[in-house]
Amino acid sequence: MNVVSTIWSRVTQVAPSLSVPMLIGALVVGVLLVLLPGAWHTVRNAVTVVHEGGHGLAAVLTGRRLTGIRLHSDTSGLTVSRGPQRGFGMVITLLAGYTAPALAALGASWMLSRGYSAGLLWALLVVLALMLVQIRNWYGLWVILVGAAIVFSVTWFAPVDWQLFFGHVVTVVLALGALRASLELQSSRRRTRNGQSDADQLARLTHLPGLFWVFVYVLVALACAIADAWMLVPQGLLTTV
Repeated sequence: MNVVSTIWSRVTQVAPSLSVPMLIGALVVGVLLVLLPGAWHTVRNAVTVVHEGGHGLAAVLTGRRLTGIRLHSDTSGLTVSRGPQRGFGMVITLLAGYTAPALAALGASWMLSRGYSAGLLWALLVVLALMLVQIRNWYGLWVILVGAAIVFSVTWFAPVDWQLFFGHVVTVVLALGALRASLELQSSRRRTRNGQSDADQLARLTHLPGLFWVFVYVLVALACAIADAWMLVPQGLLTTV
């Protein structure tokens, strides 16, 4: 019972805002992780986890049967669900992938702006635990376990300021990672031309061009990133910049 009480008190703890230097540092680290090629290949695994989690959640919510998730070393992923191959449920399931990291970052920004850094980290642990039971390959299992170990270590052992710092970095990675992944989707479609991307599958289901769906992904990611900046960066600092 004491353990439950301790965890609950941590989850609901409201932390003070980050100092301006630490906030700027967290934002810079997040931006660099997305922009630097080597770092991006690593952190894109986190974006892919949320991407595939978005597919899985949408599938379950629309009445499809989720049968498994795979994560690959090239940072791609695959979510398999059973149900009608056409119709509303399939469209929403396909639409949810590229939009999930942007929407997750939006929710994270809201929590951080209200000081719920510990609550955010525990929410991430819950998401990773739910993903764990659906993973169907060894690389995916490794990614989820390493991610969970990192998040748990920060949640349980790091001071509040560093929990906030880490939460901001994760949020920036998801927000900008969603935008970069959506932009890269079009070049990937031109390069492979295999018609298997989410945008191409949506094009076949809706009779709207794949480029339209790429635009939707980019628009959602950009709108969410702007909202994230509005919530995370103090207005005085935005005015100064």
